[in-house]
Amino acid sequence: MKIVDYSQNLALRIAIIQVIAYLVLFLLGVRLFYLQIIKGDYYSERAESQRVKLIKIPAPRGAILDRHGRILVDSRPTYIITLSAEEIKRINPYERVDDYARGLKLDKQYLIERLNLIRKQPGFETMIIKENATIEDIAWVEAHNLEFPELQVELRPQRFYPYGEVLAHVLGYVGEISPKELEKAEYADLKPGDIIGKAGLERYYDRYLRGVPGYRKVLVDSRGRIQAELEVVEPQAGQDLVTTIDIDLQIAAEQQLEKSVTKRGAIIAMDPNNGEILAMASSPSFDPNVFVRGIGTAEGRKKIEEYYTDENRPLLNRAIQGRYHPGSTWKIPLSVAGLQQNVITVKESRIACGGGITIGNKFTRCMGNHGFPALDYAITKSCDGYYYRLGLKMGIDGIIKMVEEFEYDKPTGIDLPNEKATRTPKYWKPYVERREGKWSDIRTVYASIGQDTVEATPIAMLRTIAAIGVHGKMYVPHLMKEIKPIGQVGDFPARPGVVYEISEPKIIKMTREQEELVMKGLWGVVNAGGTASGIRIPGFDIAGKTGTAQNAALGTKGPKDHAWFVSFAPAYKPEIAVMAIIENSGFGAQHAAPAVKGVYEAYLRKYHPSILGKQDERL
Repeated sequence: MKIVDYSQNLALRIAIIQVIAYLVLFLLGVRLFYLQIIKGDYYSERAESQRVKLIKIPAPRGAILDRHGRILVDSRPTYIITLSAEEIKRINPYERVDDYARGLKLDKQYLIERLNLIRKQPGFETMIIKENATIEDIAWVEAHNLEFPELQVELRPQRFYPYGEVLAHVLGYVGEISPKELEKAEYADLKPGDIIGKAGLERYYDRYLRGVPGYRKVLVDSRGRIQAELEVVEPQAGQDLVTTIDIDLQIAAEQQLEKSVTKRGAIIAMDPNNGEILAMASSPSFDPNVFVRGIGTAEGRKKIEEYYTDENRPLLNRAIQGRYHPGSTWKIPLSVAGLQQNVITVKESRIACGGGITIGNKFTRCMGNHGFPALDYAITKSCDGYYYRLGLKMGIDGIIKMVEEFEYDKPTGIDLPNEKATRTPKYWKPYVERREGKWSDIRTVYASIGQDTVEATPIAMLRTIAAIGVHGKMYVPHLMKEIKPIGQVGDFPARPGVVYEISEPKIIKMTREQEELVMKGLWGVVNAGGTASGIRIPGFDIAGKTGTAQNAALGTKGPKDHAWFVSFAPAYKPEIAVMAIIENSGFGAQHAAPAVKGVYEAYLRKYHPSILGKQDERL
């Protein structure tokens, strides 16, 4: 019979149990150390965030005003519907797209794109899915609060452009910051979903117009529902921007473009004494409100798509981004350069017209036969033959020197994004020489009258003509007049104001006699039987130059010519410079010059009504 020692087995079992217990306690201790010590801050923050939540209060953007304080852009409170990024982590929001679309009358594809953006771009606290929420939208969200706790109704400032398409290219529009923009240093303090300027002044002066957001510290339950408000830090609004624009002149310019034959072109008015832009119109235009309010609807998205696909390019600011052959308006800087380079002199400025010129076996005609004109007469009558020969006398190197003197080889520096530079023989010469082996005389001839290798922006041409009117002082055109200061708001420090400092102008050197000779020609264009005599305003002498620029390949048939007119007035003590280009309309004297006259008349009605009164009396 075998005797079992139960006491020994019991001791072994107790030892095993103790080892297991010690091992479990050790593992629990290690885990506890990991959670409380190593990850303690992380879980403490998560626990706090589930209990206390910060809700950002967006700051209203600063208003944009015209030079007389009239509002061009402001921000208005509006209800929006947002998705809470924290809440949708607990659900599959794609399963609810049909419900969102049906209940809030939203485009399904738009909602899917918004949800995809949250996935691709972490960092969203809330995402706007509907702007301008109606009473019905708000009621639907409130009625489905338990079913869709991720949906929230908020009151936020929204950008509003009261003039719609008027001045749209200058003002620009706002939108959500993109992933690429978030990578830029200038936006380092922003998060996904924040609103920034996307175009125009909204973009150029975004850092001033954009305020500093505040926040609400609230107590929430496990479903994210607000139980109590603990603290409110009010936002600091953005700074107001006072522009140089006169909205009355702007509307007049827009009306002239609307009346034009093709309704495509640009009109700019500027103070030649300091570079302040008084009006800048580009047609066709667009409504910036569509980019702010309409992106969530099928109609709004369709309209935005039309803007991008329209062959007339309504989003293009023709005033600073359009490049056109300047035609005979190019003769003005060429005239000054011919005098500067001593190719012609004040006393010996006569050059034969010849009705045109023959280069090789090609005859390039002039619109008339002007004999042997002096410079002023050649300007007044726009004698092509004169400038063919002047250009050849200067040579391509002389023309390039002129390009550099008038800074056509760079943007003007206007305070708008994406300005393009004029393209001239300086730009094209290397390409032509590589392709054709040399620069030919016929190209010099064409370049002398603003064709072929000359493509100028309207703002560059206005800057040139304005400089000649004020004794060669070529100012940088600008739209900012003043940025208003902001006082301290809570913890946010005061933000100082900024007044635009006019830099020293580039000086186009001319002797008094040279200036008088060129001025006599420009004055004669309107007041002494020149090419724009039909727009003469008694008592307010306009000095200027017409241009009719072929835009098809020279010697071929194509769309109608572009019509130009560049000018300033009064001729010998200018207050305002105005230019117009009307695309594919024909002669500059017939189409562009009358449009400029319309702007001058609006200026006179506002600032010199007595001059127009005297004109009416004469009639």
